[in-house]
Amino acid sequence: MGKEFERTERVSQFLHKELAHLLQTAVRDPRVEQVNLTGVEVSRDLSYARVFFTLMDDATPEHRAEMTRVLEKVAGFLRSQLAKVSSMRTVPRLAFRFDESVGRGRDMESLLREVRRADEKLAAMSPSLPESDFSAD
Repeated sequence: MGKEFERTERVSQFLHKELAHLLQTAVRDPRVEQVNLTGVEVSRDLSYARVFFTLMDDATPEHRAEMTRVLEKVAGFLRSQLAKVSSMRTVPRLAFRFDESVGRGRDMESLLREVRRADEKLAAMSPSLPESDFSAD
């Protein structure tokens, strides 16, 4: 089990690195320039790879869907390019998915900022309590 996990992890890392490079250098569609790959999950049998991406700027759900379609269209080309640079017997089929976790992280970060601001306002508004009120008798 351990060796199988190591292999899928190595293949995942290889695909991530190579796909990022290919998207920058080999794909001529200018819309792809704003794509940032966040991870690759490879199936245990190495036949499928789920490629997660985000976009540089905040995008509407329609724009995300459009970018997913664009990436799905170039998936065959990317797979053929991967076959040229890898020694793998078969290159996994690529499926692209928008990575929602980055957006959720940004939302969580903004909520935490709001809570900090509210705490600072409360601390500034409330009178300071004397130290003696907190001492244990």
